[in-house]
Amino acid sequence: MNSDDSPDHINDSRPPEHASGAQSRRGFLQRSGTGMAALLMAGASGPALAAAATPGAPNSVKLPLIQDPNTEPAENTPDPNAEPDRRVGYAIVGLGRLSLNQILPALSASKYSRVVALVSGDAEKAKKIGRQYGVRESAIYTYQTYEKLADNPEVQVVYIVLPNGMHAEYTIRAAAIGKHVLCEKPMAVSSAECQRMIEACKKANRLLMIAYRSQYEPMDRMIAKWVKEKQLGPLHEFIAGNSQNVGDPTQWRLKLALAGGGPLPDVGIYCLNAARFLSGEEPFEVFATTYKPDDDPRFKEVEQSVQFLLRFPSGLTATCMASYASHESRFFRLQGAQGWAEMNPAFGYNGLQLRKGQLVEGKNAQIQIGIDPVDQFAREIDHMSLCVVRGQTPHTPGEEGLQDQRIVEAIYESARTRRAVKIAVPAGPTRGPDPDEENF
Repeated sequence: MNSDDSPDHINDSRPPEHASGAQSRRGFLQRSGTGMAALLMAGASGPALAAAATPGAPNSVKLPLIQDPNTEPAENTPDPNAEPDRRVGYAIVGLGRLSLNQILPALSASKYSRVVALVSGDAEKAKKIGRQYGVRESAIYTYQTYEKLADNPEVQVVYIVLPNGMHAEYTIRAAAIGKHVLCEKPMAVSSAECQRMIEACKKANRLLMIAYRSQYEPMDRMIAKWVKEKQLGPLHEFIAGNSQNVGDPTQWRLKLALAGGGPLPDVGIYCLNAARFLSGEEPFEVFATTYKPDDDPRFKEVEQSVQFLLRFPSGLTATCMASYASHESRFFRLQGAQGWAEMNPAFGYNGLQLRKGQLVEGKNAQIQIGIDPVDQFAREIDHMSLCVVRGQTPHTPGEEGLQDQRIVEAIYESARTRRAVKIAVPAGPTRGPDPDEENF
C-alpha cells in the first residue's frame, strides 16, 4: 500500500467485475448464433445438430456481433447517439486501479453513460485524470466535500469503488444527498451493513445496484439460458475455483476491517454468486473449511484459502474454492444429466472461454463457443443508466448482495464450528428484471 492510505492509493487488483446491458434496438450490436451456436441456443438436436458437430472433438463456434438497423428503439431508452450531456452522469468515488484501468475507460466506451465528477483523496491526481476525461475542475471533490455532490445536477449516479469496509458509509451518504448508487462487490462486510444500505436507498427513493459483472456477461447469460431451457437436464454438480497469489502483505485486502475477510469475499464470491445465478436456485446449507498459516505475514488477519460445499433443494451441490496463495486460476463447470457447460478461464475482464458438452446422435460432442469481445464494464454501467431512466429495479439490486453476504457469513460460521450451517431462504426476490436481452 502507498504510504498515503487514502482509497485512491490502494491498488485494486480484484478479479473481474462489471458488465453492462440494456440498450435500445436501433443501431445496436446484437448477438446472433451461427453454425453450432445457433443450433445450441435454439435447442436443436438430431441430424441438424449432428451435421454441425464432430462427436468427441471440440468444435470452435463464433457468435458474431451483428447490427440490426431496422428495429425500433425500446420505450424509455435513451438514444445511444445522443450528445454526451444528455447521457446519465456518474461520479466515480475512489481512483484506484480498477477505476483507472477499467471503469473510466468503460464510461468512455458506453452508450448511455458518462463521467461527470470524481471523488478522491488526492486533488492533483484527480485533476490530472479529470483533464483526461473532460471532467470540470469544479466537479472534483474530496471525501470531506462528498456531500457537495448534492449541488451538482449532472451527477445522477455515484459509483462506489472503495475498499469493502467503506461501501456502506459512502452508499448511505450518497442516498442521503439524493443520488442513485452503483456499488462494487462484495456489497459490504456484514449483512447488517447491507441491510442499512438497502434501507437508506429505499428511504431516499434511490436505486441501488451491486456490480455483479458476470451476471451481465454474454457467455454467463447464455449458460443461464441453457439451464432455464433444460438443455443440460437436471443439474447435479457445480465446481468452481478462483485463486491468485497476492504479494504485498500491507495491502488493504489483507486487512480484516477493510476487506471483511480474505479470498472469500474478494474472489470466492464469484464462485458463490455463479452457483446461485447460473442454477437459478438458492442454497439451503453449507459446509466449509478455511486455512490460515502461522508463518506467513500476509495472513495475520484473514484466511489464506477457503473451501465450501453448498447444497441446493434440487439436489445440486456446488463445490468451490478460493485462495490468495495459489497461482492464478479461474474456472467453473456446471454438470447436468444431459450435458455440461464449462468456462475456463472464467470470471475475467476478457479472454473468457466457453465449452459445452452433450450427446449428439448418441455420442459425446464438445463444442467451443466464442463471442466477440465486449467491454463488460460498459455493459454493466449502461444497464444501471437504463434503470435510472426507466425507474426500473436493477437486475442485481442490494438484495442480491445481501444474500451473498449472508451466505459468506454462514461459510465462515461453518469453518469456525466445523459443522454444516443452514442458510435462510431469502424473504423475496433477490434480482430485478433481466437486462435487455437483445444485447446478449
